[in-house]
Amino acid sequence: MEQPFLISPAPHIKDTDSIRKIMFWVIISLLPAGLGAVYFFGIRVIWITVASIISAVITELICQVSMKRSIRITDGSAIITGILLAYNLPPEVPLWLPIIGSFVAILIGKMVFGGIGYNPMNPALIGRAFLTASWPAHMTVFQTLPRNGTLSGIDSISSATPLNLFSETREILLHTSNYTTEQVTEATQAISELYSTHSDLFIGRIGGCIGETSVVLLLMGAVFLMYKRIIGWKIPFTYLGTVAILTYIFGGTEGLLTGDPIFHLFSGGLILGAFFMATDMVTTPVTFKGRLFFGTGCGIITVIIRLWGGYPEGVSYSILLMNLTTPLLDKYTKPKIFGGK
Repeated sequence: MEQPFLISPAPHIKDTDSIRKIMFWVIISLLPAGLGAVYFFGIRVIWITVASIISAVITELICQVSMKRSIRITDGSAIITGILLAYNLPPEVPLWLPIIGSFVAILIGKMVFGGIGYNPMNPALIGRAFLTASWPAHMTVFQTLPRNGTLSGIDSISSATPLNLFSETREILLHTSNYTTEQVTEATQAISELYSTHSDLFIGRIGGCIGETSVVLLLMGAVFLMYKRIIGWKIPFTYLGTVAILTYIFGGTEGLLTGDPIFHLFSGGLILGAFFMATDMVTTPVTFKGRLFFGTGCGIITVIIRLWGGYPEGVSYSILLMNLTTPLLDKYTKPKIFGGK
């Protein structure tokens, strides 16, 4: 008996991975940074994260019911959004802030576009951008001292994060004629202290948002995701490489090629953004060249905001802006069809 010859449309690659399984692995990869945040900032981190997750899941459930869609809150995507939003918040924010942020992230950043797979921008970053614009005092003032950590600089309250302090001191050192001798001396000392805190930045003994301070714990999760082949190297490595090169060239206080790229790589939300948000499968390009351009663009925008903008951190906005370029990058970096000219 002859065997039938079956013809079916592409793709022909089969895989056992599912959305639920991928989200589960991402949650596992984020656990080290979360546990580290509890150690450094206290038990309040858990309540902020739980409030954010519950708000995200309930909002998605309400949207799916009201839109008469199938209930898919068990796929884990809303949980990831809640965790990432919580990781982008200071440890002393009131609990209503993550609740509102997750609500906006799911409703405006995801469900109005049709749900998972249709959102053009990262939902968690949409939520953070909304909170930063609406309640900047809660989002940009860091008062919680990490365990075994120290706050250095001009003002231990408004400059609790290294990037805030760097922005203030760099402004003074670049325009010394506008400041007193005492202010210039303090700024020089502060910059020197910042550049000597690489180990604290790597471990997480510094102020900042609850999920972004410990580089080593974030890298553990990132390595795990790369091992599971959930994320690739193209976007995060080009992102980090672009930031390192540009901050070395332009980020110094004594002219070109005097910057400290290690400080910028370890500071703020760069590691969290590069490995866990810029690699979002839905909002980033699928082509090889497109991902390289995406990571490079994120790096350029981040450095521009950090060095010349009025906001000391540029990771969130760089990723959101590059998310909008994804359709164009996919269109113009499309690989040649095999056998085509």
